[in-house]
Amino acid sequence: MDIIKKLSDEFPAIRAEHMQNIVSLIDEGNTIPFIARYRKEMTGSCDDQVLRELDERLQYLRNLEKRKEEVCKSISEQGKMTEELQRAIDAAATLTEVEDLYRPYKQKKKTRASVAIERGLQPLADYILSQDPNGDVLTEAEKYVDADKGVPDIAAAIAGAKDIIAEIVSDDANVRKKLRNLFLKNGEIETKLVNAEQDGAKTYEMYADHAENVAEIKGHRVLAINRGEKEGFLKVKITFNDEIAKRVAGAAYLKNGGYATQLVKEAVDDGYTRLLYPSIEREVRAFLTENASEQAIKTFELNLKPLLMQPPVKNKVTLGLDPAYRTGCKIAVVDRTGKVLDKTVVYPTPGPKQNIEAAKVKLKELIAKYGVEIISIGNGTASKESEIFVAELIKEIQKETGREVAYIVVSEAGASVYSASPLGAEEFPDFDVAERSAVSIARRLQDPLAELIKIDPKSIGVGQYQHDMDKKRLDSVLSGVLEDCVNSVGVDLNTASVSLLKYVAGLNAGIAKNIVAYREEHGQFYSRREILKVPKLGEKAFTQCAGFLRITDGKNILDNTAVHPESYDAAQKLLTLFGYTAEDVKEGKITDLPKKVREYGEDKVAHEIGSDIPTLKDIVVEIIKPGRDIRESFPQPILRQDIMDIKDLVPGMELIGTVRNVVDFGAFVDIGVHQDGLVHLSEITDRYIRHPSDVLEVGQRIKVWVKDVDIKKNRIGLTMKNPAVRKKQSAKAQ
Repeated sequence: MDIIKKLSDEFPAIRAEHMQNIVSLIDEGNTIPFIARYRKEMTGSCDDQVLRELDERLQYLRNLEKRKEEVCKSISEQGKMTEELQRAIDAAATLTEVEDLYRPYKQKKKTRASVAIERGLQPLADYILSQDPNGDVLTEAEKYVDADKGVPDIAAAIAGAKDIIAEIVSDDANVRKKLRNLFLKNGEIETKLVNAEQDGAKTYEMYADHAENVAEIKGHRVLAINRGEKEGFLKVKITFNDEIAKRVAGAAYLKNGGYATQLVKEAVDDGYTRLLYPSIEREVRAFLTENASEQAIKTFELNLKPLLMQPPVKNKVTLGLDPAYRTGCKIAVVDRTGKVLDKTVVYPTPGPKQNIEAAKVKLKELIAKYGVEIISIGNGTASKESEIFVAELIKEIQKETGREVAYIVVSEAGASVYSASPLGAEEFPDFDVAERSAVSIARRLQDPLAELIKIDPKSIGVGQYQHDMDKKRLDSVLSGVLEDCVNSVGVDLNTASVSLLKYVAGLNAGIAKNIVAYREEHGQFYSRREILKVPKLGEKAFTQCAGFLRITDGKNILDNTAVHPESYDAAQKLLTLFGYTAEDVKEGKITDLPKKVREYGEDKVAHEIGSDIPTLKDIVVEIIKPGRDIRESFPQPILRQDIMDIKDLVPGMELIGTVRNVVDFGAFVDIGVHQDGLVHLSEITDRYIRHPSDVLEVGQRIKVWVKDVDIKKNRIGLTMKNPAVRKKQSAKAQ
């Protein structure tokens, strides 16, 4: 197989020469972020997501070729390779097809067919399969009767031959492919509820007596069924018309040969029931699960990236509040850099120690002492009561002092996981678990990426069924998301934690620890090249990571940009060409540089500074605003000073909300009420969309209208379709 050509066919937007370059760059050990950012001329400016998909496909195709070689070698060593079989293996497009072709030649455990073969019944099976209309099966079978071999009579001989035929049919790659396709297109997945009296069974009531077409079932339903089966509440099977399936299985084997054909049909029917159906059912279930898992992982990936890339609320002294009832609300005040200034516990929520006035006094004292500008409230247990308390507190502070304080409710998903982790204990050894959570809640508002990166992504609270996924596959995808986010933002070399540094291209956990240890021993870095003094960090790793590291007050202003050190000479020549200095860059005096480059001519400028056009464009963007954070251009989080209750909501009310989670059937939106509302897939837009993620992403601000409210069940239905417009359209239609 020509893998480059195959990839070019599958990724038509990438030119053949760029495809060759990408494969070469990957084979040379370059990381995806490095290739995407610093080798645009070679890749045609492919983004990191396309490069990751291509890299995955490249590895699959290489594994496919490797498996083909192994299979061919095994069959050849058995002396059973034919030209036809070789062509079929060469043409196989998937690992499943290769395994189907290899199945008849694979070493098997003891089966009824293998026992019959040991008893010398293979020739009889071949004779029966030939279905000679003039043959005499009984006379032929008599030749193989041998009590010493375990064949006491003609019936036993025929039965053994039929076992061999049944296995031949069940191992036939073409038969398996046809049946698999039939099951996938026309099969049904049936479920029945069991153990209905046990706790937890109610969750699966909708699947109590359920059937759905295999081709149409949604991924999240597949995963729900799998979970119900695993928990012992559901019995699941894939069904298809048995008679049709048996006819398909026997089509290539049945002739008009009288008694012999009857025996072959009996063998085919037995092979289908005993061997083929269970195997195909497992494969179809595996196919559905794999597809559903990939969709769930994709949904998780789509949610995780914008969550991590939420704009930071920078340079604000923040008070983190971890809500609770009985044990009180843990409080942590952090400065503008995230350093903990103070911590305490207050009891504003219902519980044995509740004292709202004392809590107000304490928080007013902390807010005044440290100049707190914003309060970050976790959205877990007692969040609603805490939010009501904070809203009242802010009103009193405004009235008494005129000070402007705002609050925001943040997702505390994963905060407890971090707090109880070795990393949390290492960072705050003298804090208890809840106090660490309060710090995390404050910091995840100041810099979501830096804080959330410390938490296992599966615990962050976006996506669906992530705990049911294949761990290796999920970790691989999520690591890619974390890597892309960290490298697209950049990392401050003098303040970044090990958790952040280990995701920088070219680095790993070991080198990240070495960087932090070196920094603690020798003080801050003043140049990117200084990190070459860090143990185990060589030139190759430096090439990969240098452009993603930032030094805010270093010797070279370019160290605080995404300009790679390999392009420093080109950047300096660019400045000189237009009469600028490094000091001009620091002071932000070169905002007209893009215009000057265009007037001079990009081709000409690139040639004179010894660069290519994509790199030139990136250099211009970076030196106009050194130290820029791409997240600052995203919509800022909604800060609040007052609170709404679910009882305040009425159908038709217009609100601005923030998307918290996108799932297959819709999106959950924070509208300033303790309970997130659901915008169902059908309420997102009037045009057809395949998935909510086609329109929405986590962190996005959207205008919504209340559709319905169920106070008893604490459910809020939202719509993105303006009811007034819908009403006008309805009236016009009438």
